[in-house]
Amino acid sequence: MTKKTFFVTTAIDYPSGKPHLGHAYEKTIADAIARWKRLAGFDVYFSTGTDEHGQKIQRKAEAAGKSPQEYVDYMVKFFKELCTKLDISYDDFIRTTEERHIKVCKEIFDKINKKGEIYKGSYEGLYCVDCETFYTERDLVDSKCPIHKKEAERVKEETYFFKMSKYQDAIIKHINQHPDFIRPEAKRKEILNRLKEPLKDLSISRSTFSWGIPLPIDKTQVLFVWFDALLNYISTINYPGKKFEKYWPANVHIIGKDIVWHHTVIWGSILMSAGLKLPITVNAHGFVNLGGEKLSKSRGIVVDPIKLIDEYGVDPVRYFFLKEIPAGEDGNFSYEALVERSNSDLADVLGNLLQRVTVLTQKNFEGKIPKPGKLEKIDEELIKESEIFDEVNELMHKFEWNKAIDKIWHFIRACNKYINDTEPWKLKEDKERLGTILYVLTECLRIISIYVYSFIPETGEKIAKQIGQKLGTFKDVKFKKTTKGTIPKAEILFKKFEVKEEEPFAKLNLKVAEITEVKEHPEAEKLYILQISLGKERRQLVAGLKPYFKPEELKGKQIVVVTNLKPAKLKGVESAGMLLAAELKKQVALVEAPKSKPGDQVSVEGIEPEEGQITIKEFQQVQMTTKDKKVTYKGKALKTEKEKITAKIGDNAKVL
Repeated sequence: MTKKTFFVTTAIDYPSGKPHLGHAYEKTIADAIARWKRLAGFDVYFSTGTDEHGQKIQRKAEAAGKSPQEYVDYMVKFFKELCTKLDISYDDFIRTTEERHIKVCKEIFDKINKKGEIYKGSYEGLYCVDCETFYTERDLVDSKCPIHKKEAERVKEETYFFKMSKYQDAIIKHINQHPDFIRPEAKRKEILNRLKEPLKDLSISRSTFSWGIPLPIDKTQVLFVWFDALLNYISTINYPGKKFEKYWPANVHIIGKDIVWHHTVIWGSILMSAGLKLPITVNAHGFVNLGGEKLSKSRGIVVDPIKLIDEYGVDPVRYFFLKEIPAGEDGNFSYEALVERSNSDLADVLGNLLQRVTVLTQKNFEGKIPKPGKLEKIDEELIKESEIFDEVNELMHKFEWNKAIDKIWHFIRACNKYINDTEPWKLKEDKERLGTILYVLTECLRIISIYVYSFIPETGEKIAKQIGQKLGTFKDVKFKKTTKGTIPKAEILFKKFEVKEEEPFAKLNLKVAEITEVKEHPEAEKLYILQISLGKERRQLVAGLKPYFKPEELKGKQIVVVTNLKPAKLKGVESAGMLLAAELKKQVALVEAPKSKPGDQVSVEGIEPEEGQITIKEFQQVQMTTKDKKVTYKGKALKTEKEKITAKIGDNAKVL
C-alpha cells in the first residue's frame, strides 16, 4: 500500500552573515513536524536551503574581497553545520545558485511570459536591501524598514513586471475557501486586510546589480530575488518530474511572520500564473527576541546557535525552542530560561524518571525487565494517562507543537507521581508487586521515547536504548504486557547546568572609526553631531565634546566606538553608537587607535565578545580605565590586531 506523502519546507536562509537563533528555531520546528509525520507512517520529504542571490549578497562579497559565488560558498558551510549540530533530518538542502534551481526559474519565467503576463516598465520606490523588499511610505517607521530599522533607499530603474494584480480576486477567494492556507488566524486576517487595497504588479527584475539569474529575455537584467527564491519549493522536488508530481503541493511551508505576504500573495500569484496548485498551508512562527528585540544579523542582535549547542547540547536547545516559544507568537531567549527548562523539565522530570526506574531494575532484577503481575487501579490509571496519541497528534496537525509537548510532559509528570505514590523502593519483600510497578514504568518509558523523539531525537533514542528497546513508531504507543529486554547500567540522561556569570565587557562590540565630519548640534550647546566611517559602513553619532575640542581637532581622528549600543535620540538627533573618551580631573581625552583601519575590531585578551544589542545601563557596568596612556579593562589592554588602544591622559582616568 502506497504511503501518504507529506512535504514540509522551511524558508531558505539568506547567507549574508552567519546563522542566528531565528534560523535554528525555524529548522527545529520543521524537523519536529517531519519526524512526527514519519513516525505516523507518512512518506515525508523535508527541504531546507539557502537563498543566495541579490544586491545584499553582492555588497557583502565586495566588502569581503570575494566574488559573490566564493562568498556564498563560504557562508553556506555554516548553515549546513547548523543543520548537522541541530540534528535536522532534511531530505534536501537546496541552493539557489545550483543549476537545477536556475533551470526551473527559467522554465517558470518562460511559462508566465508566454501567457503575456510579463512586461517591461520602470519602477520608482523605497527599497530595503537587507530584506530585498519594496515599501510604501506608510509601511516605514520613521522612514526606516520596519524589520531592519535602516533607512530605505529610493530606487528608480527600468525593470520587468509580472501582472500580479490580475490574481488579486483569485488569491482572496483561495484564502476564504481554504481557512488553513494561512496560519495562524491573525496572519490570515492581516493578509486579507492588506488585500483590500489594489494589488500592484510585481517588479521581478533588476538592472542595478549583476548577482542573480540572468533574465531569459534580457541579459542586462537579473531575476528579482523574491521571484527566484520562492521557486526553490518546486526546484527541490525536481519540477516538473515524477518527484514533483508525487509531493506537490507542499503540505506546509514553515516561515517567519515577516514574510507571509511573499509566501502567500506573491508565491500564490506566481503559482496560479504557472498553472500550479498552491501549498496547503503556510504556517508563520513568531520572532525569537533577545532583550525584547528581534534577532537581526544586520543590526547585531544575534546569538550564535552553533556555539550555544556546543555549550548546552542539541536537545536542551531544541526543547527550549519548541516549549518556551508559543507557536505563532514571539518569544524571548535568555540563558537563564534555557538553563531553567533544561534543569527542570529535562533533568529533573524526564531524566530523573529514567534514572530511578533503571537503577531499581538493575538493583532488584539484575537489569532484566520484570514480568508484570496483576494490575491494580493505580497502574490502570497511569496506563490510561498514556493514551494521549489522538490529542497530541491533533495538536501537531494544527502546528501547535508547544501544546503537544505540554501534553507529553503532563504524562511524564504523571509517571513521576506514580513512582512516588507506589514507593517501589519499599517493596523488596514483595517482588511480584515491585516487578509490576517497574514493568509499568518501563513500558511507559518505552512509549515516552517515541513521543519525545520528534522534539528531542537524541533523547528519544537514548531512552529506548537504556531500557533495552528499539525506538518504535506511533503504531507502538499502546501499552502492552509482553515487552522484554535487558536494561544496561544506568546513565545520567541530562547533566544540570548553572547560569553562567555574565562578563559585562563581552557584551560590547567595539570598533575603530574615523571621524569624517563634525557639526554643531542645533539644539544643544555642548553637543557635536559626528559623521563616522566604520570602513564600509557610515554612521552618525552625537557626542558631548564641544567644551573640550574644536571641530578641526576631531576631524580625521581614529576613535573607538561602541557599535551595538541601542540607538537613541539626543535633543532630537539620532545617535547610532557612542565614542569612548577618558576623563580625569575635568580633562577629557579621546580613546584612539591611530594605526588601525576603520572597522577593525577592538578586544581584550581572554574575553570572547557576545553578539547582541546593549543598553546604556549595560555599558555603564563596564569599568575601563587608563594606565601608561593605555586603555585597560581589569588590568588588560584594549587592542586591535595592530596596536594597543591609547588615551593621552594620566593614569586611572575613567573611560566613558
